[in-house]
Amino acid sequence: MTKINTQKRKKYRIRNKLKRVADQSRFRLSVKRSNYNISAQIIDDKNNITVLSSSSNEKIIKEMGVKNKKELSEVVAKNLAKKAVEKKITKIYFDRGIYKYHGRVQAFAETLRKNGMDF
Repeated sequence: MTKINTQKRKKYRIRNKLKRVADQSRFRLSVKRSNYNISAQIIDDKNNITVLSSSSNEKIIKEMGVKNKKELSEVVAKNLAKKAVEKKITKIYFDRGIYKYHGRVQAFAETLRKNGMDF
Protein backbone atom coordinates (compact mmCIF):
# COMPACT_ATOMS: atom_id res chain seq x y z
CA MET A 1 0.00 0.00 0.00
CA THR A 2 1.34 3.40 -0.94
CA LYS A 3 1.52 6.27 1.46
CA ILE A 4 -1.17 8.92 0.94
CA ASN A 5 -0.16 12.52 1.54
CA THR A 6 -1.94 14.74 4.08
CA GLN A 7 -4.08 16.68 1.61
CA LYS A 8 -5.49 13.58 -0.05
CA ARG A 9 -6.19 12.05 3.36
CA LYS A 10 -8.10 15.17 4.51
CA LYS A 11 -10.11 15.34 1.29
CA TYR A 12 -10.95 11.63 1.47
CA ARG A 13 -12.01 11.85 5.12
CA ILE A 14 -14.26 14.89 4.65
CA ARG A 15 -15.82 13.72 1.40
CA ASN A 16 -16.59 10.22 2.71
CA LYS A 17 -18.21 11.59 5.84
CA LEU A 18 -20.40 13.81 3.65
CA LYS A 19 -21.38 10.89 1.44
CA ARG A 20 -22.22 8.69 4.46
CA VAL A 21 -24.47 11.31 6.01
CA ALA A 22 -25.78 12.71 2.72
CA ASP A 23 -29.32 12.34 1.53
CA GLN A 24 -29.38 11.27 -2.12
CA SER A 25 -31.90 14.01 -3.00
CA ARG A 26 -29.29 16.73 -2.38
CA PHE A 27 -26.33 17.68 -4.51
CA ARG A 28 -22.79 18.29 -3.26
CA LEU A 29 -21.10 21.67 -3.67
CA SER A 30 -17.34 21.26 -3.94
CA VAL A 31 -14.98 24.23 -3.49
CA LYS A 32 -11.50 24.59 -4.98
CA ARG A 33 -9.31 27.47 -3.85
CA SER A 34 -5.90 28.53 -5.13
CA ASN A 35 -3.72 31.49 -4.23
CA TYR A 36 -5.50 33.80 -6.68
CA ASN A 37 -8.72 32.10 -7.79
CA ILE A 38 -11.69 30.21 -6.42
CA SER A 39 -14.05 27.85 -8.18
CA ALA A 40 -16.99 25.73 -7.16
CA GLN A 41 -19.19 23.13 -8.73
CA ILE A 42 -22.47 21.48 -7.83
CA ILE A 43 -22.13 17.73 -8.32
CA ASP A 44 -24.75 15.00 -8.61
CA ASP A 45 -23.01 12.04 -6.93
CA LYS A 46 -25.75 9.61 -7.91
CA ASN A 47 -25.13 10.11 -11.64
CA ASN A 48 -21.50 11.31 -11.31
CA ILE A 49 -22.03 14.54 -13.25
CA THR A 50 -21.37 18.22 -12.65
CA VAL A 51 -24.66 20.10 -12.73
CA LEU A 52 -23.36 23.67 -12.40
CA SER A 53 -20.05 25.42 -11.95
CA SER A 54 -18.71 28.89 -11.38
CA SER A 55 -15.18 30.21 -11.27
CA SER A 56 -13.30 33.45 -10.83
CA ASN A 57 -11.77 32.77 -14.25
CA GLU A 58 -15.10 33.29 -16.04
CA LYS A 59 -15.15 36.23 -18.43
CA ILE A 60 -18.09 37.96 -16.71
CA ILE A 61 -16.38 37.91 -13.33
CA LYS A 62 -12.95 38.95 -14.68
CA GLU A 63 -14.52 42.00 -16.34
CA MET A 64 -15.72 43.23 -12.94
CA GLY A 65 -12.11 43.87 -11.97
CA VAL A 66 -12.38 42.75 -8.34
CA LYS A 67 -8.94 42.81 -6.70
CA ASN A 68 -9.72 41.64 -3.16
CA LYS A 69 -9.75 37.83 -2.94
CA LYS A 70 -12.51 37.72 -0.32
CA GLU A 71 -14.76 39.95 -2.44
CA LEU A 72 -13.93 37.79 -5.45
CA SER A 73 -15.15 34.68 -3.65
CA GLU A 74 -18.38 36.50 -2.74
CA VAL A 75 -18.94 37.46 -6.39
CA VAL A 76 -18.39 33.85 -7.50
CA ALA A 77 -20.82 32.64 -4.81
CA LYS A 78 -23.51 35.11 -5.97
CA ASN A 79 -23.03 33.94 -9.56
CA LEU A 80 -23.30 30.25 -8.59
CA ALA A 81 -26.34 30.86 -6.38
CA LYS A 82 -28.09 32.72 -9.19
CA LYS A 83 -27.44 29.83 -11.61
CA ALA A 84 -28.60 27.27 -9.02
CA VAL A 85 -31.84 29.08 -8.21
CA GLU A 86 -32.62 29.26 -11.93
CA LYS A 87 -32.29 25.45 -12.09
CA LYS A 88 -34.39 25.15 -8.89
CA ILE A 89 -31.50 23.83 -6.77
CA THR A 90 -31.64 25.18 -3.22
CA LYS A 91 -30.64 22.27 -0.96
CA ILE A 92 -27.02 21.15 -1.14
CA TYR A 93 -24.19 19.73 0.94
CA PHE A 94 -21.15 21.98 1.32
CA ASP A 95 -17.91 20.12 0.66
CA ARG A 96 -15.09 22.37 1.81
CA GLY A 97 -12.47 19.85 0.72
CA ILE A 98 -9.09 20.25 2.40
CA TYR A 99 -9.70 23.89 3.33
CA LYS A 100 -10.65 25.18 6.76
CA TYR A 101 -14.02 26.89 7.10
CA HIS A 102 -12.31 30.26 7.43
CA GLY A 103 -11.55 33.32 5.34
CA ARG A 104 -12.47 33.02 1.68
CA VAL A 105 -14.24 29.67 2.07
CA GLN A 106 -16.35 31.02 4.92
CA ALA A 107 -17.21 34.20 2.97
CA PHE A 108 -18.16 32.00 0.01
CA ALA A 109 -20.48 29.84 2.13
CA GLU A 110 -22.15 32.78 3.89
CA THR A 111 -22.81 34.54 0.59
CA LEU A 112 -24.41 31.37 -0.77
CA ARG A 113 -26.71 31.23 2.27
CA LYS A 114 -27.70 34.88 1.82
CA ASN A 115 -28.61 34.20 -1.81
CA GLY A 116 -31.03 31.34 -1.18
CA MET A 117 -28.92 28.20 -0.82
CA ASP A 118 -29.68 25.87 2.08
CA PHE A 119 -26.99 23.68 3.67
